[in-house]
Amino acid sequence: MSMITERPASNPAGQPPARAAEGPVARRDVRAMISAYVALTKPRIVELLLVTTIPAMMLADGGLPSLWLMAVVLVGGSLAAGAASVLNCYIDRDIDQLMRRTKRRPLPAHTVSPRNALVFGLVLAAISIVLMAAFTNLLAAGLTLAAIVYYDVIYTLWLKRSTPTNTFWGGACGAAPVLIGWAAVTGGLAPAAWGLFAVVFFWQMPHFYPLAMKYKDDYARAGIPMLPVVASTRRVNAEILIFAWLTVLTSLAVWPLGLSAIYGVPTLVVGALFVVEAHRLCRRATRGEAVKPMRLFHWSTTYLTIVFVAVALDALI
Repeated sequence: MSMITERPASNPAGQPPARAAEGPVARRDVRAMISAYVALTKPRIVELLLVTTIPAMMLADGGLPSLWLMAVVLVGGSLAAGAASVLNCYIDRDIDQLMRRTKRRPLPAHTVSPRNALVFGLVLAAISIVLMAAFTNLLAAGLTLAAIVYYDVIYTLWLKRSTPTNTFWGGACGAAPVLIGWAAVTGGLAPAAWGLFAVVFFWQMPHFYPLAMKYKDDYARAGIPMLPVVASTRRVNAEILIFAWLTVLTSLAVWPLGLSAIYGVPTLVVGALFVVEAHRLCRRATRGEAVKPMRLFHWSTTYLTIVFVAVALDALI
């Protein structure tokens, strides 16, 4: 009797439950690893880029392009933007670990190895370019390749670390999806495509400078010469206002290029609100009040979304 009762105690009876627990643990590890690789692609940036791409394609087509073409550009564009972000994380891993905003990213957190991140980014880039070349045209594929190279080599490796004008010169990367989408539909680039490109290009300064203001200490700690780190409040205010106005004026200049009041009226209204918010931020900064830069940052995203939704509606109606 005693032997019967002792055997379960001495037997590693916990072993079967432990083996059973390996499944959930393994699944959690796989999910965590997938989540880390997805985080490297910066999905929120990908979403914002696609917001500009599809309306540009619709305007280029004068309606709704084929669902197949839109799917190809959506997938190819997402992979390209993701690839650029992964390679950016690989290059910036030294400074990301110095900044509170970025130190939890997969590379500084050692969730993903640098080598694996590099391979992942290059594979995504190759797939995106092959996809665009095979199913759209060489101009769209070439613009996709140029955007990735410019963002990671020209901007991330050089401009970001060497000049306070990095945001301005890096703006071409964020605006490139407009041209890529247009080229995928038509095989060329029209004035309206360049007009929408200019809207996104100028928009990036009043969009990103508030973020740089909020994380000014982070950028200073990492030695990155973002404009709010190295310039006076007056200079930063001036650039925010100049580029906010240029964004709105350029968006209105696109109006006569094949667009109607369906685009023009909401663009005028939301543009006025955008400029007012930019002036409010600068006024608070000048007076030494709490600047609240993220209000303009988030409003700028809303502004761009509404403008490009108006482009899409105009093309459909």
